[in-house]
Amino acid sequence: MPRRLSVGFIALIASLVVTCANAPAFDEAKYPDWKGQWSRVPVAGLKGNPSFDPNKGDGRDQQAPLTPEYRAILEASIADQDAGGSGRDRDFACYPPGMPRMMNVYSTLEIVVLPETTYLLFGFLHDIRRIFTDGREWPEEIELSPEGYSIGKWIDSDGDGRYDTLQGETRGFRGLRTLDSMGLPLHDDNQTIIKERIYGDRANKNILHNEITLIDNAFTRPWTVTKDYRRAPQARPVWRESKCVEDNQHALIGKEHYFLSWDGLLMPSKKGQAAPDLRYFEKPAK
Repeated sequence: MPRRLSVGFIALIASLVVTCANAPAFDEAKYPDWKGQWSRVPVAGLKGNPSFDPNKGDGRDQQAPLTPEYRAILEASIADQDAGGSGRDRDFACYPPGMPRMMNVYSTLEIVVLPETTYLLFGFLHDIRRIFTDGREWPEEIELSPEGYSIGKWIDSDGDGRYDTLQGETRGFRGLRTLDSMGLPLHDDNQTIIKERIYGDRANKNILHNEITLIDNAFTRPWTVTKDYRRAPQARPVWRESKCVEDNQHALIGKEHYFLSWDGLLMPSKKGQAAPDLRYFEKPAK
């Protein structure tokens, strides 16, 4: 005998049908086509890991508008790396790059546009950003994270009835965040405000621009750069995973950087480096 549906269950189904019928449909034609696989556009003549300003080398070559205090922090980071240490950087230990460094796009980027949220999915460390475009205000309390909390809005800059620019702002950070592998610093107070304008190139639909303005107490003024991304031509590109922790020979213990040898033993990363604090281990019998 078939089961009888309760009156309450039938009413629930009916209300859901009405709600879905009345919900505004997602008009995909109003939004830009940013589907596919994106990667950063390399700059000719520059080698190594990308930095905040992609048109300049990392570290000192960035010519960042640092305050004297934070310029000294950068110099100390560079000096420690020259001696074999890691300086202020933590990416070797698979720490998330956070904002805005994750927008360097170390691997690949996928952009999923929905009416209330735009998702940025990164191949490196499987990082995710959410840019909320549902008209919300800033919450009274933000759950802090390396990626921050992003609120944005779509703009039709040329009045043709189709959105072409995603404008956003990101706040609410925690953790040690740097701008490149040399340890170019952001302020320890994590009061950074990041403003973005993401838009397609008018001449080439497969090029995307991201104008980023960084407002941070480590700088004497706001700092604006533009990053470029190129869409892969393949209709079904290969999405490679980048988990970082696999076969990673680096170890961060406290504030010290060590290496793991081929036989699994701890090694110093620089001359004269002390062993880590072993107070919680039993001393071997003599």
